[in-house]
Amino acid sequence: MNKVKNTVLYVFSFLWCAITLLPLLITVLASFKNNDEIYSGLFSIPKTWRFSNFSNAAQTADALVSIGNSLLMAFCTTLMVTIIGMLASYALSRKSFLKFMKPLNLIFMVGVMVPVHCTIIPINTIATAVGGKDNYFFLLLVYTTFNLAQAIFLYTGFMDGIDRSMDEAAIIDGCGDIKLLTSVLLPICKPIIATEAIFVFIYGYSELIFSLILISNEAKYTVSRAMLSFTGNHTIDLGPQFAFVVMAMIPTVVIYILFHEKVEAGALAGAVKG
Repeated sequence: MNKVKNTVLYVFSFLWCAITLLPLLITVLASFKNNDEIYSGLFSIPKTWRFSNFSNAAQTADALVSIGNSLLMAFCTTLMVTIIGMLASYALSRKSFLKFMKPLNLIFMVGVMVPVHCTIIPINTIATAVGGKDNYFFLLLVYTTFNLAQAIFLYTGFMDGIDRSMDEAAIIDGCGDIKLLTSVLLPICKPIIATEAIFVFIYGYSELIFSLILISNEAKYTVSRAMLSFTGNHTIDLGPQFAFVVMAMIPTVVIYILFHEKVEAGALAGAVKG
């Protein structure tokens, strides 16, 4: 019976691996081909490895500039969400005796369920009124706002599971709120912070909807916005398009490889604490 279960598990694992890796393999191979080779066989090895596709993407679509813009937005968004989220979660978790904290926590929980698409018109109207178009700071505020609700929800839930006797011991030793948060609670919360940071980083790096309506200056295009424009203007030559996709996904792959252990630890710790 165990052999049958193991066999079924191996089959499903192989299928899942194939489904996940085949699109990646096709994209990487196609990035070195011309149109004829792409149409003749997606899985075939390129007859000539056309590294010029990458230089064409970098020159024609400003791929490197847009990737740099997205990395900047992703890092800033992650930093803002982490700082504001931890401060808010500390207040919600450790200052729960204040009467307005529970309704405030409920508001943040409801914020997780707000559909992004229903806010497009109001945000566009606000951006036009305050001069937020082609403004990275306004875009950063939008990204931070839409990620804060989930971050605060996760941070607060994790922090609620930490024994409050540690707080009491730290307070007896003379710790104030800031030192208690930064020196005692923050190190314990590293797994959940790393997990949420990965989610926020990927969102800030790959987001399209708001960058599409708020950014019109080509020099300020994020990678998703630049890729959409490049694809629309160069539908004939597919090689550079696939090359752009490969260049765009490298930062996220590197970030995940570096921090995937912390993400897994955060998921397991969250399950135990919850």
